Amino acid sequence: MTDFLEISGLLVERDRRPALTLDHLTVKEAEILAVSGANGCGKTTLLLTMARLLPFQKGEILLRGQPLEKQDSLSHRRRIGLVFQDPLLLDMSVEENITLGLRFRHMPRAETARRVDEWLEYLNIGHLRKRPARKLSGGEAQRVNLARVLALRPELLLLDEPFRSLDAATRSRLLNELKSILEQMCTTTIFVTHDPVEASAFGHRTVILAQGRVESQPR
Repeated sequence: MTDFLEISGLLVERDRRPALTLDHLTVKEAEILAVSGANGCGKTTLLLTMARLLPFQKGEILLRGQPLEKQDSLSHRRRIGLVFQDPLLLDMSVEENITLGLRFRHMPRAETARRVDEWLEYLNIGHLRKRPARKLSGGEAQRVNLARVLALRPELLLLDEPFRSLDAATRSRLLNELKSILEQMCTTTIFVTHDPVEASAFGHRTVILAQGRVESQPR
């Protein structure tokens, strides 16, 4: 696998205080990198920086060898899929929620329908197609949210503890299913979690953050 992402000498400040410091970090093409650590260690800051929702003060981020800051912000964000703990679905049907992003991209109608069908099947939610989002369980809602993001075929998927609010059995099942899908699709992924056991099970490799810095990083 080749390097998809390379971070060097990174400093990100929030409220004029260092929130994240990374000397060097790489993510390979198609790798699932798990980032673990306690609350406030900089995990979410890393994802927001990668999505260009937070600026960085020092350092360099290379995406496919190109400096992040030299890329058009809108074009970059269209290459990124960002999934938070709260699914934030709109008050419409499951099918309409998944379709929405594709319509914003002006995807042809036939391709939109094909991708919606594809991800309804991948995430085992075809039977929920016409159900209003407000009537979904927590696990169902997050499956729909994942389908909505993955239907856009992001080059880099950023997962910010998307299953933290779910019960243990549902969380474990979803993580196993999602890992299988991402490996099949060769989707480069950064997954953050406070749970080191979960990180080890989901990621191909784990980085541990503490107080905004890398505490340990396997080679």
